[in-house]
Order: sequence, then structure tokens, then C-alpha cells
Amino acid sequence: MIRAREGKAEAASPQADRLPLLAYLTDEASEAALRTGLAELGGTVQVRRGDIRHAVRALEREATPQVLVVDVSGVDDALGALEKLAGVCTPDARVFVVGERADIGFYRSIVHELGADEYIFKPLTRDNIAMLVGARIAQEAGVAETLPGRGGRIVTVCGMRGGVGATTLAVNLAALVAESTKGHVALLDLHLRGGSAALMLGGKPGSGLRVALEEPERADALLLDRVAIPVSERLRVIAAEEPFDIDPAPTPEGVRNVLDLLRARFNVIVVDLPMPPTAAERMALSMARHRIFVLGPDLASVRDAEAARKLVSGLGVATPPILALNREGWRGGLRTALIEEGLGTGFDLRIPDLPAQIPAAANLGKLALNECPAFRRALQPVAAELFGGKRAVEPKRLLGFWRRRARGEAAVAAVS
Repeated sequence: MIRAREGKAEAASPQADRLPLLAYLTDEASEAALRTGLAELGGTVQVRRGDIRHAVRALEREATPQVLVVDVSGVDDALGALEKLAGVCTPDARVFVVGERADIGFYRSIVHELGADEYIFKPLTRDNIAMLVGARIAQEAGVAETLPGRGGRIVTVCGMRGGVGATTLAVNLAALVAESTKGHVALLDLHLRGGSAALMLGGKPGSGLRVALEEPERADALLLDRVAIPVSERLRVIAAEEPFDIDPAPTPEGVRNVLDLLRARFNVIVVDLPMPPTAAERMALSMARHRIFVLGPDLASVRDAEAARKLVSGLGVATPPILALNREGWRGGLRTALIEEGLGTGFDLRIPDLPAQIPAAANLGKLALNECPAFRRALQPVAAELFGGKRAVEPKRLLGFWRRRARGEAAVAAVS
């Protein structure tokens, strides 16, 4: 077996002839998660429908890609199939395995014993693909210095203009994530004057947030604990209610410090962000793992969405925003197909027009999530994609079994 593998390696195609990334996946949902999670790689991602057995048959004839993603779902002898894959691939290929089995023993067999780069179990999300695959590819290419650090994930929610429902979405998304994942969630409202996140949840904010944002040297975890408004056991709101005759002056350093403190205490931080953002608020955009842009079915939203996308691109962010259309079907509003044509892309989230239920819930200080089943159904897919999937355990960085073998062969060649 070793001798046969060495022969395969010697016949390897030049690097220039190899696909940058090839994936064999068995379902459409996994393909969508892979493409959105690796959106910064653009057209270099090639996805084919099939499992690891299809990959083995194809790579017997084709050049080995630089990065290979294979699906072992439904394969009885997945470990044996991986051994066969090693026999037809060149030693320097990076291999990521996707499957449905979530037990730790199976994970250890693939990563620790066989030495694959990572095993990710389904359902895939754009988040675990970006973190476990995209960040490692970027690090290997020298465009990222380190893998993502420990700490909670930041999600910004921005309305393309006032009144499109961004705060409603942010409040209910935070509550849904806390409910469904049982994680600790913080909802940070950066509308320091006139913000309504705490109001929607029946809370009364104080003035400590403004101090933390303006004078980062005075902010610490104890201050944020005093400022945080408990909504439930797993959800806290951090907000302010400054008078209209006061001009808050948050600094980029203050925003970074507050978010770093929150990342150390919470699994997820949902940020209700004003748009267009100031320099301080742009810091939150640059730190976010995900950015949700909320549009209404109107021409101004389409115009401002394009400006917001250019803004985010100028911050050096490659991952495209998540586009949410609120009040779909609003009488007198633009048709969804026409908006998508103007944007040049489709929506990740669509919320129907609910003119009675949503305002009623907000006025009563209740979650629309609990008062309106249609609203819950609309939010669930994006919440599940971002946070609902179980995440694979992140091991210490190991050499893949192809690279380990290649280094061993190089060492033998040097000695001889």
C-alpha cells in the first residue's frame, strides 16, 4: 500500500494544473453553506454532488486539488474509504471531511489517527465552514496570521434606513439564539439616543454604556455587569437612553474594548447598529463574524444596501453580508424579484409583512417571536444556519496524513 501511494505521488500534476478547492457533497444545504462560508474564494470553489466514493473514482483520473472536501454521509466504511482516498491523492493535499456522525471516537479516528485536517459534522453552517476551512486556508496562504481567537461571535444587524425593522430583527434574533442554543447571548444597542431594543423587552437602560464607549480606560467587566439588563437566564441587553440634547462621542477604541469584554463573557453578541455608521460603529462592523443588512421593499433600501456593501468591502471584509427583506408583500412595496434584480443577488432571509402582530408585540414589551408564529418561522432558518449546527471540536493543529507522509519521504530521500 505504501509503495503504491508513493507511485501516485510521483505522478502528481504541477501545482498550476490543480483546482484550488474541490468539494464532493451529498446535499444542497451543505453546498450552500460551503459556498457562502467560502464566498471570499469566489469562483475557485468547485462543488460536485456525491460522496467520498465518487471523489476516489474521479481522482484516479484527475489531478489532486490543493484543498479537498469530501462527504462521508451514508458511507458504511468511511475510514476505509479515506484510506483509498489517500492512495489516489498527492501528499500535499489538504483534506476536510464532512459527515453525519457526531461521536468523538469517529472524530478522533479521522483527525488523530488518519490525520485529516478537520472533521465537520452536519448540518454545515457558513460560520463553521468559514472558521474551520476558510480561516485555515487563508492562514496557509499567508493572508491570515492566526486562526480565529477564543471568544463569542459578533453579529451586527443594520437597517438600510430608519423604520425597516432592524431593531425588531436584532431583538428577536438574540432571543431565538439564546432559546435554541442555550448559550449566553448579549444584545448591544449602539443607538445611544432613541434606541428601542431595551424598550421592546420592557427594560430601562442606564448611562453606563456611554461612559464605556467614550472612555475605554474606565470600562471593565464589572461596569458592563452593572449596565446589562437581564431579560432571561441566558439573555442580557446592554443599552443606553441618552437625552436628545447630549451628543455622545463613542470612540473606535471604546467600541473595541466593549466588544472584547462582551466576547469574554457571552457566546454570541448581537449588535443593533446605526446606519450609516460613524468611525466608532465601523469598528463593530469590522469585528463582526456576520453582518445582517435589513431592507424594506422600497427603492431607498436598495440604494442604501449598495452603499453599505461598498462600505463593508472598503473595511477589508471579504465575506458578503446576509441580506434580509422585511415586510415582504407590503401593499404598495416593490416586488421581491425586482429588488433582487436591482441588488444582483437573492435574499438570505425573508420576513412577511405582519402589520398587526409585530407593532402590537413591541408596544407591549413582548417578543414578536412568541406572539407571532409566522415571524418565528421566518427567523428560524437564518438562526439555525448561523448558530444552530453543532460545531466540531477544534483540535491542536496536526499535519494531515498526506503531508506527514510527504515529509517522511523527503527525510528518507535526504538521508539516502
